[in-house]
Amino acid sequence: MANQVIDNIKRFRTGVIVGGVIGFWTGGAWGLLFGAAVGFVINRWLYRVLLGDKSPQALFFKATFAVMGKVAKADGRVTEHEIQFARDVMVRMRLDEDKKRQAMAYFSEGKQTDFDLSSVLRPLSLLIQRRSGVKVMFLEIQLQAAMADGEISPNELAVIQQVCTFLKMSQEEMNQLLARMQAQQSFDGAQSSQVSIEEAYKVLGVSSDVDDAQLKKAYRRLMSQHHPDKLVAKGLPPEMMQLAKEKTQEIQAAYDRVKTARK
Repeated sequence: MANQVIDNIKRFRTGVIVGGVIGFWTGGAWGLLFGAAVGFVINRWLYRVLLGDKSPQALFFKATFAVMGKVAKADGRVTEHEIQFARDVMVRMRLDEDKKRQAMAYFSEGKQTDFDLSSVLRPLSLLIQRRSGVKVMFLEIQLQAAMADGEISPNELAVIQQVCTFLKMSQEEMNQLLARMQAQQSFDGAQSSQVSIEEAYKVLGVSSDVDDAQLKKAYRRLMSQHHPDKLVAKGLPPEMMQLAKEKTQEIQAAYDRVKTARK
């Protein structure tokens, strides 16, 4: 019970702080307490209005496939590779038939010309604004969708940039993530050991001249950022835990490749 109260205060801390400050200036210490309480209630009410009756997991699930559809249709037509990627994600998530139909419905909704990204990204952004790991996971899935046919087109990149704007991610953050995702794609399909080691460094987001301490720090940061249990606790749908596990395995493989080369 106490933990739930603390979690709620953290979630709605903006309202608590603003209300508390206003209350303090108008009524001193008692005003601070009253203002904080009022700010908490108002902040929670606004969340419910903007998020509707959907759970955080349901919002993330819908946004994932709807935005995926938007990305796929960015070039004017949806390719078989992009459709297959969406289906592969559903398989990796181990969705039952009802969930698959729901996911495809969201994907089709996102393909519509008049689909408004803000309808799913505005409430999602409000929900995960301080949850960087969940943001990264969401964007990684969309970047994978964009790269499903081998490359990211300017139109697909434009949609991804819109996503970043809604999620309050900077251009630099997007570029770094894109570089890591492209490296991961090359690393997974690399045939040459030389190419593998070069891409392994990029997967970890570091240059080949970093020392061992910096390398380990980057590795641990990425592993923590993609930890399945942490992500689910922060709003990632449980069905997507497998995707997070796969990502940690990819990071681990890149790190092991670099360590082996350094020995």
